[in-house]
Amino acid sequence: MKKLILASALAACAFAAQAKDIVDTAVAAGNFKTLAVALQAAGLVETLKGKGPFTVFAPTDEAFAKIPKDQLDALLKDKAKLTAVLTYHVVPGKVMAKDVKAGMVKTVQGSSLTISTTGGVKVDAANVTKTDIVADNGVIHVIDSVVLPK
Repeated sequence: MKKLILASALAACAFAAQAKDIVDTAVAAGNFKTLAVALQAAGLVETLKGKGPFTVFAPTDEAFAKIPKDQLDALLKDKAKLTAVLTYHVVPGKVMAKDVKAGMVKTVQGSSLTISTTGGVKVDAANVTKTDIVADNGVIHVIDSVVLPK
């Protein structure tokens, strides 16, 4: 009986210690509900649960709230446009805050983001408000606005 209890406790600890991917990490943070819904609608959940590594500039729920509701609803229904917008927030590789440099960065979507580092880090017009939320397949940097491909 003691062996069974010990085995159960070890299994529970191993499960709790399991690393989380980008999607699980964002969902656990609690302030990316709209992003999670958008990833699901675009069919990108499995991609961002994949091997990576990815760097995601993740807009918060408040960032998505800046988009008028009718425009956001239309975007969530247009899978191709939604996919383009979401993949514009993703850069291949794991780029930690200390490694960020000003300039153009190619996104998974194909266009380039403009990164500026004067007076805080900006991604296009969005401010980076939190950095280095590490996941097992990349890193999340929180931004205060949704950025749109040019």
